[in-house]
Amino acid sequence: MSIHSSLRGGGKGKKHRSVLKRYERLKILKDKKLWSEERSVLGIPKVKMQRLKVKKEKAAEAAVPASAGAAGPEKPAAPPTPQAVKAQ
Repeated sequence: MSIHSSLRGGGKGKKHRSVLKRYERLKILKDKKLWSEERSVLGIPKVKMQRLKVKKEKAAEAAVPASAGAAGPEKPAAPPTPQAVKAQ
């Protein structure tokens, strides 16, 4: 019996989270130089998270099979069928 897709774990399809943990927000604020260690962790400013979509390039995908086919040897033709031989 297989496991249901919603119960599967794994890193292949990480979902975008709009709510971050406190330490994650502090890390982002420190990276942007908007946070100092003297401040209280209560009342942390909001951090905007943007979702990034990576577009696949069709030209790059098409170039890979074309170059692989040109470099490899060509497949020999199939032998003629007995019916095709009789027709000739």
